[in-house]
Amino acid sequence: MILVDLAGVAARRPDRPLFEELSLTVSAGDRLGVVGRNGTGKSTLLRLLSGAAEPEEGTARRGRGAQVGFLDQRPDLPPGTVADAVGPSWEAAAILDRLGMGALAGVDVATLSGGQAKRVALARVLVEEVDLLVLDEPTNHLDLDAIAWLEDRLARFRGGLVLVTHDRHVLDRVTTRVLELDRGRGYVHTGGYQSYLAARAERAEREAGAEAVRRNLARSELAWLRRGAPARTRKPKARIAAATAVVEGRAPAPERGGALDMPGGAPRLGDTVVELAGVGHAFGAGPPVLAGVDLDLAPGGRLGVVGPNGSGKSTLLDIVAGRLAPSTGTVTTGPTVRLGYYDQTGRTLDPALRVREAVAGPGAQPGWEQVKLLERFWFDDDAQWAPVGTLSGGERRRLQLLLVLVAAPNVLLLDEPTNDLDLDTLRALEDHLDDWPGCLVVVSHDRAFLERTVEDVLVLDGRGAAAAVPGGLAGYLAARRAAASPSGAAPPVGVAPPTARRAAAAVEPRARTRSPSTLRRLLSSAERELAEATDRRDGAAAALFAGGTDHVALARAAEELAAAEVRLAEVEERWLALAEELGS
Repeated sequence: MILVDLAGVAARRPDRPLFEELSLTVSAGDRLGVVGRNGTGKSTLLRLLSGAAEPEEGTARRGRGAQVGFLDQRPDLPPGTVADAVGPSWEAAAILDRLGMGALAGVDVATLSGGQAKRVALARVLVEEVDLLVLDEPTNHLDLDAIAWLEDRLARFRGGLVLVTHDRHVLDRVTTRVLELDRGRGYVHTGGYQSYLAARAERAEREAGAEAVRRNLARSELAWLRRGAPARTRKPKARIAAATAVVEGRAPAPERGGALDMPGGAPRLGDTVVELAGVGHAFGAGPPVLAGVDLDLAPGGRLGVVGPNGSGKSTLLDIVAGRLAPSTGTVTTGPTVRLGYYDQTGRTLDPALRVREAVAGPGAQPGWEQVKLLERFWFDDDAQWAPVGTLSGGERRRLQLLLVLVAAPNVLLLDEPTNDLDLDTLRALEDHLDDWPGCLVVVSHDRAFLERTVEDVLVLDGRGAAAAVPGGLAGYLAARRAAASPSGAAPPVGVAPPTARRAAAAVEPRARTRSPSTLRRLLSSAERELAEATDRRDGAAAALFAGGTDHVALARAAEELAAAEVRLAEVEERWLALAEELGS
């Protein structure tokens, strides 16, 4: 059963087209993920599929009687309470509870934050009986438990599914096809996120090969065209036109002008970064959001902060940043700290301000270095002159990220950095943070991003307590599985890692001769040595068993193989010892 069929549709912005001549059919049982860089029209496409907007060109046909549930990027809720918006059924109450909104069922929707409103809108869509679900960034503002629950629900959904998401785990788990929007065209790939990456790389290789062929042909055609004026008068006009088209042809414009080159380096940090001692906070007469939190950030530390929605993660970052004074306890900030804070709302920018002016300052012209920086952040000349108000949500977030990083902080706080950023930007940010020398604190529910960027995790339990867990996200999830309580609450387990030298007092440290961070660095080094030793052993074995009659060479190869085997055994033993010490 065809649920929606788009034929030759187009959508444009005032300064450029988003996509043209795009055709797509979604049938019952289809599970389609939509990806592409910020500003390629993903949200616009979802509005066309859902019927919330009509195409500027082409046609959109929908199956007779097909019911569509649509989660917009910035949804509007009807007036009334949360319960009124979602409905009175037991399923509505259960979904609200799963999404962390059960306690706010009686709250007026007008008082909700943007993230809370998005969760209510998601619940409103999920409770409906529909044939097609169209979801724009459904995992934004969800905690890890809610994302896992949503994955399971979407995996069981039997209707058609179309979603835009930055969550690579969700793409791989619930989609069977990926539509990539690239330079105004759509490419459909079979499989999830990994299949999309492979197909995209293959397409780039084909384009490079086709351009090489065109260049070679252009050289020969140009030589043909230049064979003197008398000869040209006798040349067929059609051949001249074809040759001219080849010579004047151009390769497809790259999706982006090279890799995202972020400002590198950071001023040196002293021994004291930010220390929290006995910090607690409550808003008004409400219960404490944080209670008795001790935290000592270390130079070069990589700390992830996780916990259920409303557990105080953003509040903790506001306190670390000095934006919020705690109700109790003290905060000490080192004299060498230069702090950069990429928060959920981002810097408030005048929508009438042009992108160039946002970087250079109102009324000022950007210098050459600022222009180059904008280009490195994938703002081409047209985008630099565009008003901020015309940017997509992801493009505004990328601009805000630029403004944070250009200040060269040595302590970087990232609050839900993956919301609204496209997958290319996320991968580039992850690569940048791999070698960035400063101290990093990340609040995120994106498992892939946490796996790439943090070494240790600080868990907020939603009742004010905090506990540090070594081993990054994997250690946290393993601890939850090992000590899960019937209520499903995350237990305060683990020891204080070097990025958080002191955590909640409820955590009892275990004996360890070396810190987890040191052990992980040693383990990583041992893994590299293990790979090198394996390559050396394999090379020596290949040389020995290649045959030949030179007995001297064979003896030398045998000695090399024996030495390589000994080296490999030594490295393996050291790797096993380090792994055992880290797991103890």
